Amino acid sequence: MEILDGKSFSNEIKAEVKAKVERYFKEGSPLLACIIVEGDKASETYVASKQKACEVCGLKSMVCRLPHDTSQEELEEVIKNLNSDEKVDAILLQLPLPKHLDSNSAINKISPDKDVDCLTNENLGAMFAGSSFAPCTASGIIKLLERYNINLEGKNAVVIGRSLLVGKSVATLLEHKNATVTLCHSKTKNLKEITNSADILIVAIGKPLFITADYVKEGAIVIDVGINRIDGKIKGDVDYENVKNKCAYITPVPGGVGPLTVACLMENTLHLALKTKK
Repeated sequence: MEILDGKSFSNEIKAEVKAKVERYFKEGSPLLACIIVEGDKASETYVASKQKACEVCGLKSMVCRLPHDTSQEELEEVIKNLNSDEKVDAILLQLPLPKHLDSNSAINKISPDKDVDCLTNENLGAMFAGSSFAPCTASGIIKLLERYNINLEGKNAVVIGRSLLVGKSVATLLEHKNATVTLCHSKTKNLKEITNSADILIVAIGKPLFITADYVKEGAIVIDVGINRIDGKIKGDVDYENVKNKCAYITPVPGGVGPLTVACLMENTLHLALKTKK
């Protein structure tokens, strides 16, 4: 069993981003604007980590903090103003939003040219059609597999979870690499039977320790996207201690996919800034 070390690889990506920022932006580093609607402690933690990563990469960041009772109109007005602000290269709407807000509507008010998470309909459509620009977590997963020289062509890949941010996006990227992909979700029948056929198992369901050893084929590659807080500790969607000995490769939580999501956010910010610069 080999651990897929996302943390050290994320540092390599951030170093590459920093070098390119220094090379291409002698004045006025790219600026990432994060919008956060208050009320979710995890979101606050994630935004703080993104600000720190920006500092490491030589990028600028700003945070637009909105009260929990912000209206849809107020949120979308903030997005409109950031779209028209020439100093802002990339916009991130931190999810999840409070239940009274429509995240899909808000996301699609972001200019596709500043949509750093690749979640607008226009950018998702381009990704599904073959564009290399993709949501950060999905992109990070593919980069991690390639970093360890894992050949995806012809592999049976099972993805559990069908969100646009992770499940559907990583399934699409795997198909682009010629893997055969099965996308599972809460209504899937015979899940254990399906996962036991997986050469590559990607789990993004938000249920702590859900995937136990009997869901995993001997010699499989297991990617755990879950981040769950239990008794003050972070746990994944995979029961790591009981699954790891069946795997050829596995990601830890923390230290696997999470750091790569942030690193790829830095890459996407640079990508959007370079497009504008051209």
